[in-house]
Parts: sequence; structure tokens; C-alpha cells
Amino acid sequence: MLRIAVDAMGGDAGAPAVVEGVARLSCRADNIHTLLVGHRDVLHSLLGQYRHDPSRIDVVHAPDFLPMGADPHEVLERRPGASIRVATDLVAAGEAEALVSAGPTGGTVLAATARIGRLPGIRRAALAAVYPTEKTHGPRGDPFALILDVGATLGATADDLVGFAVMGSAYARIISGNPSPKVALLSNGAEANKGTPAIVAAHARLREHPFIDFSGNIEGIDIVRGTADVVVCDGFLGNVVLKMLEGVAEVLSGLMREAFDERLLWRVGLSLVGHDIRQIKAMTDWKQYGGAPLLGLERVVIKAHGRSNPRAFANAVRVAARAVEGGLTEQIRLGLIESARTEPQLRPS
Repeated sequence: MLRIAVDAMGGDAGAPAVVEGVARLSCRADNIHTLLVGHRDVLHSLLGQYRHDPSRIDVVHAPDFLPMGADPHEVLERRPGASIRVATDLVAAGEAEALVSAGPTGGTVLAATARIGRLPGIRRAALAAVYPTEKTHGPRGDPFALILDVGATLGATADDLVGFAVMGSAYARIISGNPSPKVALLSNGAEANKGTPAIVAAHARLREHPFIDFSGNIEGIDIVRGTADVVVCDGFLGNVVLKMLEGVAEVLSGLMREAFDERLLWRVGLSLVGHDIRQIKAMTDWKQYGGAPLLGLERVVIKAHGRSNPRAFANAVRVAARAVEGGLTEQIRLGLIESARTEPQLRPS
């Protein structure tokens, strides 16, 4: 039985969406035991509204929570009873194998990094995210690829980028079932000498890395084509790319709605391709993919989307359990050890 600590008070929808998702999951996943962290009165009241298996859910009291927009440092300095702080402490103490939270990203990253700790050799953790691509990935034909970092480390060194590649490759192997994911660096040109000094140095080291199937640099146009299974960049660039992709998807959806309402001819045309559009929408529905992993820590941490509904939150807990079962942390640790072994050969004397 895998024990997953869940911050029940985070997220835009608050505790109701989290509790409903966990309640549903308790009736379906016989290998997951959830530690639901939040105000006990609120959580017990909500659990009473949904069918659930009480033997697979424990309520852990946390009298406080970190609201959206609050200073992330509050969770460590002035809110010891906040649900995200209590949940991370459970994981740090070994009472749970993984953490899931839909709360503020800054507070989640800060609490997890400070309380759970980073793996040896990791200077900065990385937040990864999935995005839709033209090509499919892995044996299951997954229509999503992975990009990291998307906001945890704004400026990355060559060491950081190599670490991100190791972590992203391990995650893609476990979650997507891809035995040899192609890893690429996001740059302003495909040539090895293109990009910032950090990108150029990371390129030279990844090219020789025995654990990484490195395909070189890719440009922005290659992202949605799906040229790589894992795209590596610093958090500033990754966050800009991710927000742009989300924005483009929303604009296209809006244009289609306007076209449907405006002219009969367009309405007829859209109705003819309606099935294909629904398929694309299903493929690019982030709710089915759970959440974004915060990689580089001693335990598995999944940052669920702030707008997660019950289905998305249940899937985030499933992803956390799968990462634990697949030995994600240990695979990353082994990759980092191999990176350290090859460093003397790759760095100039």
C-alpha cells in the first residue's frame, strides 16, 4: 500500500475538488492510501458527501493553509500549521512516500525543497510539464512530450541543465513507459555551438552521457512537432514557452467558437470535422495527465494544476503512486552518479 500525502486545502477550487477526487480514487485504487491533510472538520464534512473507502483515507489535521498570492516564505516562517507544510513534513518523516498539492507553486516548491530536501548533486529542483505534440511518444503513442524546467529555476547553469536531462529522461521512462526517450536542449539553433554558454557546455556533456539518448539542440519550431520526448531549458524560458502554448490553445478554441456562431457555412464545416476536433481536445486535455512533477527531491512530489477538478486530482495522485512504484527517485540518483563519473572526461583541465 503506497501512502500519498495530499494537501487538501490548496488549489483554486479548494478542498471540495480535492476531497471528491480522493474519495473516488479510494474506491478504485487498491494500492493507494491517502493522507488527506487539512482542517479536520472541513475534511470530515466533505468526505461525508461522497462515497469512499474509509480504510484507504486518513485525515491529518492542519489548522491553517497558504492562500493564493501569499508570500511563499510564510509557509516556512509564519505558518507551521499550513496544510502544505504539514503534508511535506509527513513525507520528510517517511510517513508518506509522495506529496501531491494544487496549492501555490512558490509555496509548494519552497516547502518541498526545504523540508524534503534535494538529491545529492542537485543544486536546483525542476518543475516539469507535458504539452501536446504532432508526433506521438513511447510505446503507448502518448501525444504529449515533457518540458523542464518550467518555473522552479529561472536561471540554469550547465550543471543544472544536465541534471534536468537526467531527471526528465527518468520520468519519461517511468510515466510514459518510454524505454529510451529522446532528450534535446532548447536553443536558438540546432548547431552544437548555438545558445548561451550554459547550453553549449551542457550540449558537450550530454553528448557523452551514457544514460541519456541525447538528440542535440532543437529550436522553438520543433517543440510542438514532437521532435524530442524531453525538452530541457531553464525555468524562465520554459515558463514562457508553456504559457504561450496554453495561450495559443485558448485562442484557437475561442476562434472556433466564434466561427461556429457567426456563419452557417462555417457551422456546417465545423460540424463535419467535429469528431476530429473532439479527439484533439481529448488528447490535449491536461486533466487526464494529473500534474507536473517537481524533480530532484529525495521523495516524489507532484504539483497538480491550480484549476484541478476531482478527476484531475485523482489522476495526480495516481501519477505520484506510479512514480514511486517505478523507483523514480532512485533512477534519478543513479543517473546523477553516472554524470559525476563522466565529469573528469568532459570538463577541460
